[in-house]
Amino acid sequence: MELFFGSGLILFTALVSLSLAYIFFNKSKDNLPPGRMGLPYIGETLEFLKASKKGHPEKFLLDRISKYSSKIFKTSILTTPVMVFCGPAANKFLFSNENKLISVWYPVTLKKIFPTSTKEFGKEQSKKIRQLLPNFLKVEGLMNYISTMDYIAQIHFQADWEGKEQVAVYPLVKKFALWVACKVFLSIEDPDQVDRFVDTFNTLACGIISIPIDFPGTPFSKAIKAADELKREVIALIKQRKINLEEKTASPNQDLLSHMLQEIDENGQPMSDQHIAEKIIGLVVAGHDGVSSVMTSIVKYLAEYPDVYNKVLNEQMEIAKSKNPGELLNWEDISNMKYTWNVACEVLRLETPGLASFREVINDFIFSGYSIPKGWKLYWSVHSTHKNAEYFPKPEHFDPARFEGEGPAPYTFVPFGGGPKMCPGKEYSRLEILVFVHNLMKRYNWEKLLADEKTIVTIAPVPAKGLPVRLIPHKAA
Repeated sequence: MELFFGSGLILFTALVSLSLAYIFFNKSKDNLPPGRMGLPYIGETLEFLKASKKGHPEKFLLDRISKYSSKIFKTSILTTPVMVFCGPAANKFLFSNENKLISVWYPVTLKKIFPTSTKEFGKEQSKKIRQLLPNFLKVEGLMNYISTMDYIAQIHFQADWEGKEQVAVYPLVKKFALWVACKVFLSIEDPDQVDRFVDTFNTLACGIISIPIDFPGTPFSKAIKAADELKREVIALIKQRKINLEEKTASPNQDLLSHMLQEIDENGQPMSDQHIAEKIIGLVVAGHDGVSSVMTSIVKYLAEYPDVYNKVLNEQMEIAKSKNPGELLNWEDISNMKYTWNVACEVLRLETPGLASFREVINDFIFSGYSIPKGWKLYWSVHSTHKNAEYFPKPEHFDPARFEGEGPAPYTFVPFGGGPKMCPGKEYSRLEILVFVHNLMKRYNWEKLLADEKTIVTIAPVPAKGLPVRLIPHKAA
């Protein structure tokens, strides 16, 4: 009896101990952010895409921040359960812990469209590519391309704007942006060759942020086919460039393609043609669609705010008057476009290209009182601060003065992200935007033809009808 009682007491004590340990463990593990996962498989993707299609992607975030009284919440979008991090404190935390607590992660859409470049293929080579892009796209490397961008802009306006009373801005701007990207990344100068890529790149961009159903006719299926077509084109360019480099009829430093062909991994092996093609196509999509969106929105806001238009006009005409006939823009000219860049920043705040980015938790951590377990995917978006009245009073109001002096509070204005994964194309985008605005302002004023044209958001905010305007050429002095 005593043995039975003693054994029972030991068993009872063990069970209580295990139960307490289980409760304590699960309490820490179950202390996840609030939220709901939505429908099976698609989660809350429909609500997510609906907000974007209506031109207000921030609504999906701000509604849930209000509902859960938390700037961290969980949901499921694009078939993936995620924790959504919002606010400047979350921005700072994520930017500061890249490769420590979190690492880059790609959703299903990108993995299927770019299967090679979204795989891990060696830490050393990954590191080299991350170093290569910022080095190629930083100011010092791009300064030589300012005159090239200006030259392309002049030809573009002569061919596609001059002599026309009305134009649809967005398609023309996309054509210009793609031409610049093809020149800087691939040394393609023939506008007819660039034109062949326009529709294919548009199809690809539309499918990147979509429900990943690979069924004929769906945006996702069309994007996969468009990507395959572009890969074939770029791989053909890669093979020809290798021949040209061997024959010394091409320079190792002439563009991004040549730079990437020189890179080797820790075993002395170069990147595969497929990998290079996917990386360059991804950069062109980001540069082409993102920059096109910003330039189009600048045209829209300048039409709506004549006082801002006049300030930009005065700044740009001062620069134009300082140039000799035929003289192209240079770095000093770009440096003098301070007010114009404030206008561009306010556009970037209101209509930021790119919905967000994804990360994967690589080590457990606690943030804002919540447990964030290893393996969870994180979703980060600029819209949690850019259109939040807590950080930008009257957030829907267009006001470039926000960027005068010290500008916005730290980690509230983050159109290019931050930390080690900050968008490497920041300076490239700035130069292209300012060159375009300069060439536009010294030629035209304009009026919107559709007063209440809606904005829709796919990979970037775009005008539903292409932003048709009536051009008003400046009178010759």
